Amino acid sequence: METIRVHDAKTHFSALLARVEQGEEIVLARGDKPIARLVPLEVDVVRPLGFVDVRIPDELFDDLPDDELAAWEQ
Repeated sequence: METIRVHDAKTHFSALLARVEQGEEIVLARGDKPIARLVPLEVDVVRPLGFVDVRIPDELFDDLPDDELAAWEQ
C-alpha cells in the first residue's frame, strides 16, 4: 500500500482514483502522518437482511373481525 502526501494527491487525484478503481489501496498523509485511506467501494456486495430470525405467525393473515374492519373504514 503506497503512501501519498496530500499535496501530491490533490495534484494527481484523477490518476489516484484510476488506481483505486483497479483495486489498489492508497494511504494519504499530511507530512509523514497517515490520515486517510483511499479504497475501492464494494458496490455489488450482497448483505443479509437484518440479523434477527423473524417468524411471522399465520394468524397475521386471518381476516379482521367486523368491529375492527368498521373502525378502519371510518
